[in-house]
Amino acid sequence: MSQRLNFDFSQRPLVPYAHDYAHGDAESWHHHDCAQLIHTLSGVVKVETRQGSWIVPPSRGVWLPAGTGHALHIVGAVAARTLFVDPLARADLPASCQVVQISPLLRELIVSALALPDAYASGSRAERIYELILDEIRVMDVLPFGLPWPESERLRALCQQIHQRPGESWTLARAASELCVAERTLARHFNRETGLQFSDWVRRARLSVALARLAQGETVLTVALELGYDSPSAFSAMFRRVLGVTPANYFPAAEKRGLR
Repeated sequence: MSQRLNFDFSQRPLVPYAHDYAHGDAESWHHHDCAQLIHTLSGVVKVETRQGSWIVPPSRGVWLPAGTGHALHIVGAVAARTLFVDPLARADLPASCQVVQISPLLRELIVSALALPDAYASGSRAERIYELILDEIRVMDVLPFGLPWPESERLRALCQQIHQRPGESWTLARAASELCVAERTLARHFNRETGLQFSDWVRRARLSVALARLAQGETVLTVALELGYDSPSAFSAMFRRVLGVTPANYFPAAEKRGLR
């Protein structure tokens, strides 16, 4: 049973909150009546929900709709800046869990909101900042860092094996053989339950492990080989396609964007 937390939105549409975590910290299962945007300035946050897991790299964020039960696991020193959002503030707030890109504008607005008063006058600077934050939330780009879990027990057990041993060769043929089903059948059911192709799910699982290990200071070479890549360059190419920079530069680049 998750703990239920409530916030007062009688005077403003969202409540900003700053909190820093140490490596290894965790928050047990809980939920809020409001929506939540967790923005990380450093470190990596792993968010567990009943529907899947969501890896939040530095400078990104995760959106959790109101009522979503979740638990947090912290990797590295995490500086988190969170918005608790009234679910009635806008009619078109995101309706599903998703890892999102935090634009430079939204990042600065979140920082500014931390210094705003609880109550404000109509037409004031505070009102405009709050309303602009809500505008920016509606247009956040979704990033491919979510690992949706299938509903059936057999497919969930398969995904747990992959997540626990991501460095092994997880082909569709191998998975189908282990489940004693045809490859085409497995591919169809897997896509229907997760929304992803099997190979894409495996790639995301490996990326989630890589982000956690790199955040702890492991070398690119070690991470690449343990995740089953033939060379660090092959791993770096995949990493760059997803994140826009090489793994060697990603965490230093994230730190240079500054902690608030």
